[in-house]
Amino acid sequence: MKAFLLDAYGKGTKLRFADLPDPQPGPRDVLVRIHAAGLNLLDSKIRNGAFRPLLPYKPPLILGHDLAGVVEAVGSAVTRFAPGDAVFARPRDGRIGTLAERIAVDEADLALKPVGLTMAEAAGMPLVALTAWQALVELAAVQPGAKVLIHAGSGGFGSVAIQLAKHLGATVATTASGASTDMVRALGADVVIDYRSQRFETILSDYDLVICGQDADTLARSLTVLKPGGRLISISGPPTVEFARAQGLNWVLQQVMRVLSLGIRRRARAKGIRYDFMFMRADGGQLAQLGALIEAGAIRPVMDRIFPFDQTNEAFAYLETGRAKGKVVVDLQPGR
Repeated sequence: MKAFLLDAYGKGTKLRFADLPDPQPGPRDVLVRIHAAGLNLLDSKIRNGAFRPLLPYKPPLILGHDLAGVVEAVGSAVTRFAPGDAVFARPRDGRIGTLAERIAVDEADLALKPVGLTMAEAAGMPLVALTAWQALVELAAVQPGAKVLIHAGSGGFGSVAIQLAKHLGATVATTASGASTDMVRALGADVVIDYRSQRFETILSDYDLVICGQDADTLARSLTVLKPGGRLISISGPPTVEFARAQGLNWVLQQVMRVLSLGIRRRARAKGIRYDFMFMRADGGQLAQLGALIEAGAIRPVMDRIFPFDQTNEAFAYLETGRAKGKVVVDLQPGR
């Protein structure tokens, strides 16, 4: 099969186009012919070496955390999928590799592709949609009437999180450029802060939840808009010792995480606010629930650009400009 390989960690390193053997599915695995793969900044961070202490990857490796495709074969213990099924997934950590023509995915990570979505649209959903679900539903248990601030509303994650938060009955504020105001309002944002000309912390107050994937300054300023008893969830760091324990990291790395998050945890605690770092996980069951919301029209994909497979490196370069509104996707089988 054709695939793009990362041969060595390094910022801006180009992936190598290579011929590799097809993966062999185990008893619980589903072999998927990939039609489209979504790109995420997580892939860029792994390529740059940012997660070397946290994730079990050693080059050469295939990057890619999002897929949509068709089942070609199933393992002997697989019961929920059959050859010919159209599926989408975020493969679990340790088994990524969607920038390839085929991948073997654990059955538990897969869901049927939502009816009505193209393969490219479906490929852009799993990681960001699961992140939104796990933050808003699983971790924060957002209820009708809650006030939620979602930073960077025009991005891949923000565009889905706004829609899910509105579906849950929340009042939603977001930060975006002035050029993106109409877009995020159309997704459901009630309050839009132009981050280029406005300071969100001078406008918003008494919020129940902030979800932040931005820099440390934005994270710290987010504390000021939350009410006592509110919650600050970061999807970009700093990680906590609880996260390190959940990942099974050793004692030394746990203490590193404790130190890295000490400042923001202290500030949060002084204001009566809970701080959490969240690193999303694969979950086919949750993805199926999100698929049902997509089919019902509660959530729609927001696409920025679709690149052909042979332009994967160019797609990464575009993603890293930070100008994408919605998802950047690589199409392995155009027209399907």
